[in-house]
Amino acid sequence: MMEHLNMQSMDKVAANVAKIRELFPNCVTERINNEGQLEHAIDFDMLKQELSDHVVDGLQERYQFTWPDKRKAILAANAPINKTLRPCREESVDFDNTENLYIEGDNLEVLKLLQETYLGKVKMIYIDPPYNTGNDFVYEDDFKQSADEYIDNSGQLDEEGNRLVANTESNGRFHTDWLNMIYPRLKLAKDLLSEDGVIFISIDDNEVENLRKIGDEIFGESNFVNQIIWHKKYGAANDAKYLSDVHDYILLFCKNKEKWHPNLFERPAELNAKYKNPDNDPRGPWIATNLSVKTYSSTNDYVIKSPAGLEFTPPPSRCWSVSKERYEEMLADNRITFGTDGLSRPYKKTFLSEVQQGIVPTTVWSYDDAGHNIGAKSELRDIFKEIRVPFDTPKPTKLIKRIIKMAETESCDDIILDFFSGSGTTADAVMQLNSEDRGKRKYILIQLKEETLEKSIARMEGYKNICEIGKERIRRAGQKIKEENPLTTQDLDIGFRVLKCDSSNMEDVYFTPKEYMDKQQSLFIDNIKKDRSDEDLLFDAMLKLDTPLSSKIEKITIAGKTVYNVAQGHLMACFDKNVTDEVITAIAKEMPSYFVMRDSSQADDSVAINFEQIFNTYSPQTVRRVL
Repeated sequence: MMEHLNMQSMDKVAANVAKIRELFPNCVTERINNEGQLEHAIDFDMLKQELSDHVVDGLQERYQFTWPDKRKAILAANAPINKTLRPCREESVDFDNTENLYIEGDNLEVLKLLQETYLGKVKMIYIDPPYNTGNDFVYEDDFKQSADEYIDNSGQLDEEGNRLVANTESNGRFHTDWLNMIYPRLKLAKDLLSEDGVIFISIDDNEVENLRKIGDEIFGESNFVNQIIWHKKYGAANDAKYLSDVHDYILLFCKNKEKWHPNLFERPAELNAKYKNPDNDPRGPWIATNLSVKTYSSTNDYVIKSPAGLEFTPPPSRCWSVSKERYEEMLADNRITFGTDGLSRPYKKTFLSEVQQGIVPTTVWSYDDAGHNIGAKSELRDIFKEIRVPFDTPKPTKLIKRIIKMAETESCDDIILDFFSGSGTTADAVMQLNSEDRGKRKYILIQLKEETLEKSIARMEGYKNICEIGKERIRRAGQKIKEENPLTTQDLDIGFRVLKCDSSNMEDVYFTPKEYMDKQQSLFIDNIKKDRSDEDLLFDAMLKLDTPLSSKIEKITIAGKTVYNVAQGHLMACFDKNVTDEVITAIAKEMPSYFVMRDSSQADDSVAINFEQIFNTYSPQTVRRVL
């Protein structure tokens, strides 16, 4: 594409900033200019210090981590929104029975909507956020709007309505843009974690240091666990400009480090194969381990006489690992070996049945253990088969399965959240694990409806956005798992409920009644928008009333009216018109925790008068709400 000729003279300020950056990179910072644009600028206090041979007076120094618009990023996490999640049955799989969720929408908004219902209920979060590579990335939150504008639009749109903000090499690959994107999302994610919950975040070299600082600030330095290095590629790229990048990082934080401890990984077969049983010991296979130690103790420095009459002393500057009394006990218990011929130095017999049944996770994960990029694409090829793989950078299920196994509870029924879900690898990994051990893990995936590029393979194969790819991958992966494991997948949940983030179900007059004249308010006989279904209203109520969005929903009929019974009486709702005392009484006798109906549903004034009396008689503890 031809570029327009720059008709302006050289920007000398920018050139001078670039020169100073070469000499003193620590003196260049980021700021918002008078036009509200992000730019590089000189930290003159720091520059003065670099050019001085004594301490320069200036602002009081303190340890802090900040960037332009950080306070607005905090506001972005806290600002309320008027949005809802609308169910989409036609794009779901086994809608009525599944416990899995696929949510389309901006994850900042969706995470806010999940705060009431899923507060403290998520065991594990894995995210693979967009890396700050200097290319375009979505999820830019516009801090220059008023609070009301922010509610309606949390990002910038192109001509086709796609949210896209350039973060290119030409603007210096600003850290600020990326930090403002990730900060509020992690802040909201923390509240969803259970007390023993953990979050794993994939990242590369460009932002790993800043991500660590953000994590320390949000989760607390004491709740940082480790920085895992994942060897993601087989070999080097010979066209790399400097060093070939063959790894990613995975940062691990806890909600409360005192409440969580990693599970052990399964011992590899080759490790167990080293254990033998040459003397047919009834305790099973064993290996000979050293009986001496470096830490010297005179108590443990003695002569050992073998059954063959040979005498052995500890190696120089060492001693035996046990006292003489303990040695005698071990010898009597056949826990000491002198070799198959009885002439070797003494060793301790370590039995396989008595060693820790697993290995402690390490901070370096090889592709043999956690998969690699090529394998991830091969997985997608196996799933999509007849079409070309419509995703460039998927993560391998082997990696996600390893993360889940390390973090989960013994019951294997945790909620696992991925709010940058991409191709849906996390859902695939959850289904695979459930098929292997009959677990009941559940996933919540969140993905922005990001448009695929016009000439990309995904668009050529008919996928207009990332969500279409993710949903199709999950559908195909579930079927593939069932076909390959018919005996262990009869009860496997391979379904998912699709929910879409949308504007509120309520008319604007509901939120700002003072802005409408009495005459205008009369036009709104019902506060609810005309295009919203009863199920839209039901899921909105579930969001607000502590009812998991995966709950079982039973639709029953009472006196000719449709009544929804959610989670076996936890929530009951009726949105029909002309609801009578008979209907209200029947519902009250079921004693639900919550009951919801339309404000305009009551058949007449007498029903409105009797409503509270009926519930006070049959179910006073029921929380009643009207829309």
